[in-house]
Amino acid sequence: MARRPRGRLVDGIVLLDKPTGESSNHVLQRVKRIYNAAKAGHTGALDPLATGMLPICLGEATKFSSHLLDADKRYLVTAKLGQRTDTSDSDGEVVQTRPLTFTEQQLMDALDHFRGDTMQVPSMYSALKYQGQPLYKYAREGKEVPREARPITVFELNFIKLENDELTLDIHCSKGTYIRTIIDDLGEMLGCGAHVIMLRRTAVAGYPYDKMVTLAQLEALLAQAQEQEIAPRELLDPLLLPMDTAVSDLPEINVPDVSAPYLMHGNPVQVSGLKPDTLVRITLGEARRFVGVGQMNDDGLLAPKRLIVLQEPARD
Repeated sequence: MARRPRGRLVDGIVLLDKPTGESSNHVLQRVKRIYNAAKAGHTGALDPLATGMLPICLGEATKFSSHLLDADKRYLVTAKLGQRTDTSDSDGEVVQTRPLTFTEQQLMDALDHFRGDTMQVPSMYSALKYQGQPLYKYAREGKEVPREARPITVFELNFIKLENDELTLDIHCSKGTYIRTIIDDLGEMLGCGAHVIMLRRTAVAGYPYDKMVTLAQLEALLAQAQEQEIAPRELLDPLLLPMDTAVSDLPEINVPDVSAPYLMHGNPVQVSGLKPDTLVRITLGEARRFVGVGQMNDDGLLAPKRLIVLQEPARD
């Protein structure tokens, strides 16, 4: 007999405004405890230094977290020019100090170098793995290991301001882009060195900035529920975004109610409007209830790739 998971079965996405100084995994665990969720996962780590948007998936929503991991991101970053650190941010040690000698035109030309499609060599202080170990573990041991350049796209790179030795930029980029590496590379192009002193993620996919909540807000609602002697879910769950928001950019295919039982048992079904090689968002019947994602198989049928478990949430 399968063991009942600890915590309650709650499904949805918390759009957390991550505080600085804490790891993504640490805040994930705090949100999981606040919601008393049986299962939780985040959608791409932010550095401890960084703040901002960190979608946290609860319950069945974790099945679609990889889609958000692959989504475009947007950041507001401030770099200190004239100093290079070993981690490319202010958490590291200063390894080189140089004067600022570039002109405004040289700065604008350098920024233009990073726009569009480029190849980026990841920082040694990243979570990418080499021979099964994260790169940052090798870096902390003082070891340098080979890293292959990876293709990235910077859709927008907007100059915000330059005050004394602090440069602020707004960057909209593809998945896998390391902002610290852009800043470090920019500093070398300008001949002065640079490192990140402030990094804030302002967007993930199409999620609205004003829907973010802080840990302090969540903890306050939990305390309020305890004071009022009501179930915490009554105050916390209204903050959850629907799990299908993780795949809202996918085209929808609606499966008739008559075919739903076959689909929900993992069987391909006949539908109209399905295009080859296109990942789709599946809904059921007139209620258009979201149940997962699928794709056309070799027989031209809609084959489910990842389905949610249809069940009522457990009570506290």
